[in-house]
Amino acid sequence: MKKLFWCVCLSLLFAGHAHAREPGVVKVDVLAKTSSSWNGKALPNYGEGTPEITILRIAIPAGVQLPMHEHPVINAGVLTKGTLTVTTKEGQVLHLQAGDSIVEVVDTWHYGKNNGSETAEIIVFYAGIQGEPITIKAVGK
Repeated sequence: MKKLFWCVCLSLLFAGHAHAREPGVVKVDVLAKTSSSWNGKALPNYGEGTPEITILRIAIPAGVQLPMHEHPVINAGVLTKGTLTVTTKEGQVLHLQAGDSIVEVVDTWHYGKNNGSETAEIIVFYAGIQGEPITIKAVGK
């Protein structure tokens, strides 16, 4: 599953950057390579079951705060437009600008907020297990 996840990431990276480079020259920029999330916690082992990769493009309008939630699966993304602030329930904060990558926290309550003046857009890759959720919203939030 890990190999599949990185193959998908590299394929999208090549597709998105090939036109921006010299003709005929392929360049790879490593946006993230880590065994821990942005808050320094080690990523969990992959779960058992049939792997399922989900890729989402999420648009968050200016001034909007996402509900408190957690991810039971490993996920990573790239902010392609705008700004985004991610805050954990414990008060840890990460500020992202367009072009920044994020290896998201796992099993940790958090929310994102767009404090900017334009829509923030992030593409997120989730390495999950078929039939299992990739996001769980906090009850009553």
